Amino acid sequence: MFKNLSPGAIGIRNCSLADSIDLAARSGFGGIDFSIREAADLVESNGLDYVKALFENAGVRPGQWGLPVRWLDQEQWQQDLEDLPQLAALGRELGCTRTATWCPPSSDERPFDENLRWHMDRFRPIAEILAEHGCSLGIEFIGPKTSRARRKYEFIYTLEGMMDMAAKIGTGNVGLLLDAWHLYTSGGSVDDLDKITAKDVVTVHVNDAPEGLALEEQMDGDRRLPMETEVIDLPGFMRKLADMGYDGPVTPEPFSKRINAIEDPLEAAKLAAFYMDKLWQAAGLS
Repeated sequence: MFKNLSPGAIGIRNCSLADSIDLAARSGFGGIDFSIREAADLVESNGLDYVKALFENAGVRPGQWGLPVRWLDQEQWQQDLEDLPQLAALGRELGCTRTATWCPPSSDERPFDENLRWHMDRFRPIAEILAEHGCSLGIEFIGPKTSRARRKYEFIYTLEGMMDMAAKIGTGNVGLLLDAWHLYTSGGSVDDLDKITAKDVVTVHVNDAPEGLALEEQMDGDRRLPMETEVIDLPGFMRKLADMGYDGPVTPEPFSKRINAIEDPLEAAKLAAFYMDKLWQAAGLS
């Protein structure tokens, strides 16, 4: 496993690929999330070796790229799907075969079974293209009761539910964007990780929860940096990942007013790195 930086997840906006790599290197992260479309534009203008050198010269890995298919958009998703083979091939050339998205936990339009079929119809062609290029798709379940209660029909919001859909998609390359916050707020525990293997985990997010709130009161947009409150058993979570042999990126995604208020990107990244180091030490990984 390695500590992975997603600048946007700590409130840093409009950060180019080169700037993200530099920021990760200067703050102690081993990898980054990045836009595969931006990487493709850079390859077109500067060549593949240039983009590879950005990572290699900084000693920073490409951790994962956000899924470049707007699959929730009825007008756009098929056009994006046409671009996916070329983008997935580039991801593989860059040594990064992990991509991920999220799944809404409820719907106003579709009851559960209909919604499951709808999502499988969207995800399967995406997964098939990714499989052709040796790439995996991680899907994030959204755990908080406050998130799924906003709409009429409840949908998948647990680890078990997401793994069931992944199996039904049937391409063999669909697993989890596993977020410790969503595992906790879904009512799950670190013991749920005994039900999966490293192959099922495409990428990982770590966050802590505010103190003094009941589980059903937790709000998705109000989290804490890893180990900031120790409400969530993040050391146990990380040890389970280590025991199963997960070797991919681990990214803080705190949605924290504290870190978002920091204007200096390097200061914000270093604060996130401080708490990631604290987590690594608590889990006995360093």
